[in-house]
Amino acid sequence: MKKIGFIGAGNMAGALLKGLLRAGQFSPGDVWASDPVDSQLRRLKRLHKIEITKDNRALVQKSQTIILAVKPQAMAAVLEEIRSDATPKKLFISIAAGFPLRRLEIGLGGQARVVRVMPNTPVLVGRGASVAVAGSRATPADMKQTLKLFKAVGEAIAITGEDLLDAVTALSGSGPAFVYLFAESLIEGGVRGGLSQNLATQLAYATIGGAGAMLAESGLSTRDLRDMVTSPGGTTLAGLATLEQFHVRDAIIAAVEAATRRARELAAA
Repeated sequence: MKKIGFIGAGNMAGALLKGLLRAGQFSPGDVWASDPVDSQLRRLKRLHKIEITKDNRALVQKSQTIILAVKPQAMAAVLEEIRSDATPKKLFISIAAGFPLRRLEIGLGGQARVVRVMPNTPVLVGRGASVAVAGSRATPADMKQTLKLFKAVGEAIAITGEDLLDAVTALSGSGPAFVYLFAESLIEGGVRGGLSQNLATQLAYATIGGAGAMLAESGLSTRDLRDMVTSPGGTTLAGLATLEQFHVRDAIIAAVEAATRRARELAAA
């Protein structure tokens, strides 16, 4: 019996697996994975020395915890395939966006212990933000185990109320793309000021990374940190005034709201 079985061997599964092994929570012999794509399975086996299979039912039968790391459009077929093996003794953790707990529980036969987690792509570098919500039959111990798993690849937070996952998807799921767009803009601004592309890129990445560390580690509010950089009549104030002139704050808020609406639409489809 394996401790963890991954159904799906894509990037998210690989990142979580790497984090779990690196953190020493599990050994390669504790974990295995299934996937219809041979190349993805072979890659995980080569990188992490784990066992692999193409038999989803066998994986469920012989695993204590099963992580459903398949695309949302493939989830219904996978649930139908493994339903007869989904006993109440097993914990199922889904990381599929837009596939609600109700459908997961029904798809697994109505008796399964299920937790749904929304991770974001920075889990690929161990700096993710993952939010978990428990299904109707999941226990406090199940949630504790889930959070422990995802803390191996960044921050992990439990919430009550699955409806909040739509806003989570918009903020932390889509948010990295908004930050990358901001980074592109910083780089272009630097280039227009005369910097080389390479130097502008290096400075932009270091600036965003350093600002993120200040947010996480300084204990100061966003306003306090902004005030530290902003001198009366200085360059930062001129830049901030221009951002306000172009309603950048309103645009970012609107982007998160639009992403939230779209997440709700996808969940209801």
